[in-house]
Amino acid sequence: MARSVRFSAAIDTNHREATMRDNTPRHHSDTIRQAAYSENTRIAYEKGWRCFATYCDGRGLCPYEAESEDIVEFFATLAGQSSDPPRRGMSLGTLRLYRSALNRRYAERGKMSPAAATVVGDALRGLARLKDHVPRRVKALRDYHIVAMLDECGDTRFGCRDAAMLALGFAAALRRSELCGLKVADIDFIERDRMTVTIRRSKTDQRGEGQSVAVPNGKAIRPISRLQEWLQTAGITEGYIFQTFRRGGKPSGRSLSHSEVPRVIKRYAAKIGLDPRSYSGHSLRAGVVTSAAAHHARLDKIMEVTRHRNPTTELKYIREATVFVDHAGAGFL
Repeated sequence: MARSVRFSAAIDTNHREATMRDNTPRHHSDTIRQAAYSENTRIAYEKGWRCFATYCDGRGLCPYEAESEDIVEFFATLAGQSSDPPRRGMSLGTLRLYRSALNRRYAERGKMSPAAATVVGDALRGLARLKDHVPRRVKALRDYHIVAMLDECGDTRFGCRDAAMLALGFAAALRRSELCGLKVADIDFIERDRMTVTIRRSKTDQRGEGQSVAVPNGKAIRPISRLQEWLQTAGITEGYIFQTFRRGGKPSGRSLSHSEVPRVIKRYAAKIGLDPRSYSGHSLRAGVVTSAAAHHARLDKIMEVTRHRNPTTELKYIREATVFVDHAGAGFL
């Protein structure tokens, strides 16, 4: 009995100490600093640091005592250039992300980051040349692609969800994180053929000020109709719009994983005869820009949908859509 009392007292003491730690100024300052980065960025940075720590552990090296040359060798290993013959390794985009992760971790420790050294930047540029690096550009899904994919969705519960996801993601030019983060409260059905979508937080709105996108129903893709059909079919009246399923086919209340969006896109791309390797979650967002340009939409109206502040990205896709329109050689070639 006495042992049980002492054990309970120890639990109470540990609980009080944990509570005190949670209320210390240091704890609050750590929470505030973490809020400066999105959850996805924090996850990616943590993954990059773990990868480097594992690499150092295998070589008997303390990661906090690494030098710039160790960082160069680390990146060369990840890129596949340390093997003979060289193998296909991580992309340069991933290496640059990991460099940022290392810089961040050293800064948190109050240390100069060896990853920030000029020699590391030179090494990454060298890897780009050795790998004949061409920035990967996923292909855009045009409006007629989306219509064909919707025809393949079928009338099952999964098909209904996928149709709503494809139609809404395309019509509102949503990133996959935005699509998975949408809640019923973020949708405002104004009329039968109009609605607004509020994106609470996004890549370009880390402060969470919120951005609103107007979405018409249209006649071919019909994002409003497909969204309403999905909500009614799944019986979802609150919480996340796109959820995982429990056994028996009922929504779980948990948000769909971001990785599911490109899987859905690739699956239906293959069904309509496209190479799924050329498409990803960004294909919906790029596709609405390309399609809008092909249908002669104004640049400012396109930017209202994509929420871009700089037209550079839109202009890239617009050029692709209109590359043969009024071609310089059309009159004499």
